[in-house]
Amino acid sequence: MAISWELACERLDRAAAMMNDTDPVSVEGPIHIGIDLGTADVVLMAVDGEGEPVAVFLEWTEVVRDGVVVDFVGACDVVRKFVAMAEERLGIEITEASTSFPPGTDARLSTNILETAGLDVTYVEDEPSCVASLLELDKAAVVDIGGGTTGTAIVKGGEIVFSDDEPTGGKHITLTIAGHYDVALEKAEEYKRKAEEYKILSIAKPTLERVSDIVAAHMAGHEVDSILLSGGTCCLPGIETIFEKELKLPVHLPSQPLMLTPLSIASLALR
Repeated sequence: MAISWELACERLDRAAAMMNDTDPVSVEGPIHIGIDLGTADVVLMAVDGEGEPVAVFLEWTEVVRDGVVVDFVGACDVVRKFVAMAEERLGIEITEASTSFPPGTDARLSTNILETAGLDVTYVEDEPSCVASLLELDKAAVVDIGGGTTGTAIVKGGEIVFSDDEPTGGKHITLTIAGHYDVALEKAEEYKRKAEEYKILSIAKPTLERVSDIVAAHMAGHEVDSILLSGGTCCLPGIETIFEKELKLPVHLPSQPLMLTPLSIASLALR
């Protein structure tokens, strides 16, 4: 069930507004769970039968690095905790969920964590393809820039015709910030979340230009009219201007980039 860009942004705003809200809510009909296991964070999102977000939980934690799970036990613990919180908020028992993985890596990277946490995996798809499945797209490139990787999915007539991934993302920007200001990585992450105060866009520009080169290589040989950005790194204010300049195409940035992949994963069951 693909939806329009406008409706997606409305749902993303509602999802962000309820993030980590544990107050009980009453939801009629089926509820679908999506779990996004990222390099920098874990997100659980629940949607109702119409695809509307009804619960969102996020924790900043490093689970995956360069295609390898670096904290398997910690990841399972976070998933179990979020499932319990969602069950309490929604008043239901949660036994299954969908998830995603970086293109070009083994899907078991994510499915093993969910299964160990006691969940049946209903759907699993690479990250940019999840987003492409959610939206009404044609001749478009979906670019998911996460903490450790950049994934691209090319969509033609609503069908995914190409998907690939390269190991460059937000962590590389953090390293650049740490070097520029001569601070620890933890402090650099704090600076990145205060992007305008610390002039992060100009510091990150060389890394983002390298990401744009990756995207250009992914798009080579495909007819692409526009680019859609997703992923936590795209929360950096002004990031779309660099991609527009480098790639010479219209670039669409969602209202809540961090929420787009989790919403897309949770919505896989609605297709």
